[in-house]
Amino acid sequence: MAKNSGGRPRTELTEGQIAELETLAAVLNQDQIADYMGIPARTLRAVLSRDESVSAAYKKGKAKAIGRVAQSLLRSATDGNTTAQIFYLKTQAGWKETETEAQDLPPVVIQLTRDEADKTSN
Repeated sequence: MAKNSGGRPRTELTEGQIAELETLAAVLNQDQIADYMGIPARTLRAVLSRDESVSAAYKKGKAKAIGRVAQSLLRSATDGNTTAQIFYLKTQAGWKETETEAQDLPPVVIQLTRDEADKTSN
């Protein structure tokens, strides 16, 4: 017979709670999920670290949401959304913005010939 070591019994999640956690992982962080489930955040983290099925459900929920958002971003970028294109290229293709100082660039001089000057004044 096992000796009672005292303290609270270990928190285990039911199959229904694990499925719910997977769904919630798409939109809530761990502290918010713990609040939703009515358990302390440290208890949820302990369950995630010791129970592979709970951890897998949490990771799967996060991954599904990231996949949906990434697909939407890619669709926006390929449909011509310049902001989405820039964001995608910065995060996925290593693009970065660099600042160029004005003094580093040679001056631009535009000189009009007399014929071109007459055309622009009309």
